[in-house]
Amino acid sequence: MSLSDNNGDQVWIIKAGSSLITNHGKGLDQAFIQNWAEQVVELRKRNINCVLVSSGAIAEGLSRLNISERPHALHDLQAAAAIGQMGLIQSYETQFKKHNLHTAQILLTHEDLSNRQRYLNARNTIKTLLKLGVIPIINENDSIAIDEIRFGDNDTLAALTANLIDANRLILLTDQNGLYSADPNKDQSAKLIDKAQAGDLNLIKMASSGSAGKFGRGGMLTKVKAAERAAMSGTVTIIAGGTRKNILLKIADNEDNTGTWLLPDEEPIAARKQWLAGHLQVKGSLIIDDGAKNALAKKGKSLLAIGITQCNGEFLRGEAIVCIDSTGKHVAQGLVNYSSDETRLIIGKPSDQIENILGYIDDSEIIHRDNLVLL
Repeated sequence: MSLSDNNGDQVWIIKAGSSLITNHGKGLDQAFIQNWAEQVVELRKRNINCVLVSSGAIAEGLSRLNISERPHALHDLQAAAAIGQMGLIQSYETQFKKHNLHTAQILLTHEDLSNRQRYLNARNTIKTLLKLGVIPIINENDSIAIDEIRFGDNDTLAALTANLIDANRLILLTDQNGLYSADPNKDQSAKLIDKAQAGDLNLIKMASSGSAGKFGRGGMLTKVKAAERAAMSGTVTIIAGGTRKNILLKIADNEDNTGTWLLPDEEPIAARKQWLAGHLQVKGSLIIDDGAKNALAKKGKSLLAIGITQCNGEFLRGEAIVCIDSTGKHVAQGLVNYSSDETRLIIGKPSDQIENILGYIDDSEIIHRDNLVLL
């Protein structure tokens, strides 16, 4: 079942920057985190599932170490992140526990989402947490990330997470009310951009007039680029002022003047399929029977083992394979939940026999419909 259509619920990715979380580097702003948590609790009552992407680990670590300037050495930043992450997660756990809600920490690197197997693992983990009613708290794994694999800012991480789980909205909370036509700190005539297309090239020019905060790596430019990335899977991005009272609830009510709304060109389902298709490199093939073909092409179903008659090639969990009918026609392609060796053992078998045959079960589907594109 897709997260975004789970009983009609929406899925929002909500990201807050270091300046908000740590009150501009002074240490964790408990009042902000408490208010943020209270709004998320209210959103859940409105059938909006929330995934939080939280900056602040490095800034909190530096605050605990009484360091006033952000270091440049990678090992210093990694150490600060390891120290600060403890306090950051403890704060979230404390606030949500007041509402009898559990939180879960997920630390990611770019490599986790570029690797197909880890991609599926991350997606399935977040999906399961949301089904369990848990609030996922996601951050970049700064304590081990290196230059080649770090996201570089949590705006990008938030956008990749939106792609990962088909989020309806990506909310980027900042210390500004949104994107302005120029830097409002330097130009009093600067106007707030209420709404635009995420891929509008003029946005890059506007966003470039600002700069990143002292303790953060992002800025308005990274938010605009994040919106463009999120739009690839049909997600609407809203850049909004995190200190405004009940800003998340105002966004949920679709009120005016809630920030800058950056819209995708495509509807979510079509956009995600295009994004997914562009990222697939086929490693093998599965021959499917007419029943499976009809389920995929006409009913929008997932591919089950019972509908497979033959497995060709060598592939790992998370890699892309093509589905071929009995006439040799390519029907669909997608990310497979089992390796070729595992698939050969369970083809033609009902899903309820997978665990008995393999000794375990990762998924009941060979390819979930959310990770499948018709050809």
